[in-house]
Amino acid sequence: MKWYPWLRPAFEKLSGQYQAGHGHPALLIHAIPGMGEDALCYALARLKMCQSPQGNKSCGHCRGCQLMQAGTHPDYTVVVPEKGKQNLGIDAIRVVTEKLYTRSSLGGAKVVWIKDVTQLTESAANALLKTLEEPPENTWFLMACHEPDKLLPTLRSRCFYFPLGIPDESWAQAWLQRESGADSVQCLAALRLSCGAPAAAVSLLQPDSAALRSKFCEQLARALTHQEFYSLLPVINQERAGEILWWFSTLLIDALKLQQQAGQSIMNVDKVPLAEQLAGYPGMVLQAICTAVFQLRGQLLSVPGINRELLLAEQLLAWEHYLQPGASLPPIHL
Repeated sequence: MKWYPWLRPAFEKLSGQYQAGHGHPALLIHAIPGMGEDALCYALARLKMCQSPQGNKSCGHCRGCQLMQAGTHPDYTVVVPEKGKQNLGIDAIRVVTEKLYTRSSLGGAKVVWIKDVTQLTESAANALLKTLEEPPENTWFLMACHEPDKLLPTLRSRCFYFPLGIPDESWAQAWLQRESGADSVQCLAALRLSCGAPAAAVSLLQPDSAALRSKFCEQLARALTHQEFYSLLPVINQERAGEILWWFSTLLIDALKLQQQAGQSIMNVDKVPLAEQLAGYPGMVLQAICTAVFQLRGQLLSVPGINRELLLAEQLLAWEHYLQPGASLPPIHL
């Protein structure tokens, strides 16, 4: 599993707590997508499974380390949804719980890694809660999530909450340039569009994502020139619609920043002319469209089986209407 240098301070802090005997049996790591929390959890699990740790590092040679490297350690459990499913049901937690109350195969610690704890159904979360209230001896839970507000308050209260902070922007930008080979402006834009998460920014700089974003921006500029938002339907109506709408929302926010003389903090630093083109429209219009974009994106990402093409077409026509002088805007913006 790829290790990221910005994880080092968090790893040293958490591993130091475990080594000093102060580690909490249930660790909940909150990270935004693209921060590499999987690598952090795995590194902590490796340390716990090591039979001869060297400070805060696993030795890499003992039986525990060999089994971890092979992915066959009997006392290490990774909990993810079954293939084709989005959630973790109560049966998965029951299987884990039964395993925890048996003797450790190697006579050491038992570690459970739940990659995304927000995937637990309510019944599964309640079942896990009972185990967390009275965990078996020498048992450790490593859990990660992107949206802790979705967790049951009682479950969250039983964990040691650890927010994984983003690295300094200038340092992350330099790392991204070395990693991707892109220029500084492209790296800064990718980093800001990824909310400061360097690993997510790397993905955004990949040829397929970069080409899709460029295509959308070109189409958007053309649509604004002719005031025909409906022409954006072919480029948005696809599986990555949520990502494209996110890019659109950031451009709208950048336009609002430019109107408020806050151009130094815009996200799309490589698309300044497009943001300036949007900034030529009244702020109320930009706010109306931006709010609608967020609502549309939320629907597409959360409602199964939704008619994406129909919903997009309806909204694009509405936004096209907002661009007309004197057009009526949604009441919330009046």
